[in-house]
Amino acid sequence: MDSNQKIKVGISIGDPNGIGIEIILKAFEDKRMFDFFIPIVFGNMNLITFQKNHFNLNTHLNLIRDIKDSKINQLNIINVWEEKFNVTFGKSNKNAGEISFKSLEEGTNALKNDRIETLVTAPINKDNIQSEKFKFKGHTDYLSQQLMGESLMFMIADNLKVGLITDHVPIKEITSLISQELVEKKISLIEKSLKLDFKIVKPKIAILAINPHAGDNGVIGDEDDKILIPIIHKLKKNKIMVFGPYPADSFFGAKTYLKFDAVLATYHDQGLIPFKTLSFGNGVNYTAGLNKVRTSPDHGTGYEIAGKGIAKKQSFVEALFLSRSIFIERSR
Repeated sequence: MDSNQKIKVGISIGDPNGIGIEIILKAFEDKRMFDFFIPIVFGNMNLITFQKNHFNLNTHLNLIRDIKDSKINQLNIINVWEEKFNVTFGKSNKNAGEISFKSLEEGTNALKNDRIETLVTAPINKDNIQSEKFKFKGHTDYLSQQLMGESLMFMIADNLKVGLITDHVPIKEITSLISQELVEKKISLIEKSLKLDFKIVKPKIAILAINPHAGDNGVIGDEDDKILIPIIHKLKKNKIMVFGPYPADSFFGAKTYLKFDAVLATYHDQGLIPFKTLSFGNGVNYTAGLNKVRTSPDHGTGYEIAGKGIAKKQSFVEALFLSRSIFIERSR
């Protein structure tokens, strides 16, 4: 694929009472974005027009019935539902969850059927979206079921990439879930993504320790000695460049992460607190390991600032461009 070619990017609106629609409109208020994307939003024209007027934005909107009718210089909107939705900024309610799922479902179907080339998802509320059709802890688990492959939550910024062994699970369950088999699978997914999606020929991957100080030779737990160290030795023998386990408390502050192409954290906050501290507003949540490309901004619904017009678009813009870059790399 020509690196100058526009791609059809599908966009789900996330929770309509959050900041999702605001950042979508702000991103495509900049007409230069249409040099790179033909955007298709799975939502509702009345809802999006309401928010455009509320925020006093000048984004050009185009209502279409089918993706093939998309215009190249406007934000194309497909009505996924017809009923009116009354926006209550910053409030979680079941109707908002139903709307966000309808948008996600239509976008995912379009991605599966090659009617769009990538999917960028605005943030959902993981509680109000729960239903008979959506019984997942988040986008990653849902897309893993819908698409081919094994999914990996992979947080991406300019000089930092963080993958997770476990993601949206309670702290008390972490050690019972981590096994040598799971660690090996996650490392394999990271290595494959680094090679396929980012064209890194010989990736170097760091693993963070499960316990403080990597267990201090068993004084603070033996999981690192029993699980991580043997699998690291095994993978090194297979010419996979994986190193660690590194104590997490000093790894990022000492800038050790700059020596590696990616970091594998053992649980959600161990990896995402430093990631968002170092790159918040510029990072991207990428679902690696699947046969299709999906990205998302690195933040949530932003209820506390919803409706105020102060939400920043940058992470969403980064998510758009990362989806495009990965799709092009995979198409070469």
